[in-house]
Amino acid sequence: MEKLTDPAAGLPDLAYTADCQARVAFEVLANRWDSVVVFTLGATGPMRPRALVARIGGISPKVLNEALRRLEYNGLVERHAYAEAPPRVDYALTEAGTALLTPMRGMGAWAARYADSVLDAQDRYETR
Repeated sequence: MEKLTDPAAGLPDLAYTADCQARVAFEVLANRWDSVVVFTLGATGPMRPRALVARIGGISPKVLNEALRRLEYNGLVERHAYAEAPPRVDYALTEAGTALLTPMRGMGAWAARYADSVLDAQDRYETR
């Protein structure tokens, strides 16, 4: 496989193989809602689950809870539980989650430029 290098960014040669560390970045956001949750928390700061559901739209509380658990498992969000009555919980990005916002913005720019051509290619593929 061809090695990818970006000396200006201080990145080492990366051979994207099955066990490379760069693959982890793609895996942690492979679920359709995980990147939306990370981006929302990056834009708003800590939020309670109900507020996240309302802000994101189109996501059920169950699916949001699954996404938050995955993101917490991967070290991208922290769960803060407060000893109050009634109990209160909110979620915030960790340092790793915050650092992920920059490459996510780059992926967003790529999508803005190429999403239509990707969708067109998918349509062409399905009709052949």
